[in-house]
Amino acid sequence: MKWLKNLGPGFLVTAAFIGPGTVTTASKAGADFGFALVWALAFSVFATVVLQEMCARLGLVSGQGLGESIRTMFANPLARGLAAGLVVAAIAFGNAAFQTGNIVGAAAGLEALTGVDPRAWAAAIGVAAFVVLFGGVYKVLERVLVVLVVLMSVVFLVTAVLVAPDLRRMAAGIVPRAPDGSLITIVALIGTTVVPYNLFLHASAVREKWSESAALEPALRAARGDAVLSISVGGLITLAIMATAAAAFYDTPRSFAAVGDMAEQLGPLFGPSARYFFATGLLAAGLTSAITAPLAAAYATAGVLGWKMNLRSLQMRVVWGTIVIAGTILAATATRPVAAILFAQAANGVLLPLVAIFLLIVMNRRDLLGEHTNGVVANVLGGAVVVTAAGFGAFQLLRTLGAL
Repeated sequence: MKWLKNLGPGFLVTAAFIGPGTVTTASKAGADFGFALVWALAFSVFATVVLQEMCARLGLVSGQGLGESIRTMFANPLARGLAAGLVVAAIAFGNAAFQTGNIVGAAAGLEALTGVDPRAWAAAIGVAAFVVLFGGVYKVLERVLVVLVVLMSVVFLVTAVLVAPDLRRMAAGIVPRAPDGSLITIVALIGTTVVPYNLFLHASAVREKWSESAALEPALRAARGDAVLSISVGGLITLAIMATAAAAFYDTPRSFAAVGDMAEQLGPLFGPSARYFFATGLLAAGLTSAITAPLAAAYATAGVLGWKMNLRSLQMRVVWGTIVIAGTILAATATRPVAAILFAQAANGVLLPLVAIFLLIVMNRRDLLGEHTNGVVANVLGGAVVVTAAGFGAFQLLRTLGAL
């Protein structure tokens, strides 16, 4: 049971992406396309493992996070400033979009429980998130919410077993194809799984788990195993959500546009009470992510710009405060919650390649990583992830702008 002691940083990554965005996106994928997009989920999990392993290696070997490494990547001040500006802009835009989805998800859960307009709840949740972060008591609340998210994940796994999905159709879904109207869902699946801000958090998390005095090679093996296991579990939970939605909605006249509709997929386990269990889980997932996403943005920005890592500093409060306020305003004005959450995940999918490119450049710096730089296989895999994600993201962006 010694391996249990090494679990930790990878499960933080999984907890970050199992939020309302994943629940909504995977439900949408299953409801609209059955198992046709299983391949997109498999690619997303593979991409997450590849990129997060690099981040873990970066943190253990160099003692730096991705943001700090990017800051020291260029000798020319102008080039350094442009790179930092690009990354900070990506973090700000991506996390504001992600925060919107988090608050919309939590508000939709409260609407299903109370019947009150979700836009009013969105404003209340935004204020609550700001107060919790400003007061520094988020760690206490986060533990409770994470427990609820874990319970929600178990519920989906049990329900997926009860509905007995067609394993042949599930296996056939591993063959890549894009049914009509599926592109934004594909990009959203990538964006909700390969979360850009997790690439900044993972390096910091492994440094806390394994101190500088720990033997490097055993720590690298443990961190790699932790990432593979944790992210695979997250992928399994996402597949279970897709399976329950496919069983409830695909090839039926039913569809969903609200949380109460999505909750029908838990009917085989909870019957008429499914709405309340689903709403409570979505509320917990939304609140957890609404707290962690602004914090991640603040840490990532501080690393890139060379600020002191102090959440009570004015600089970091401005960053996370801006993310919370922007996300709250966007969530409070959203009229179609499911569409808003899906768009937030797609936005992250479009921005992912930029952050991944910087990660690949950093991982080939011999002055920083010595013999632990990327090898040919790691570069090929990482390059394939960047090219694929960039291709889907660019295509979706062009379609959104009306160029296609």
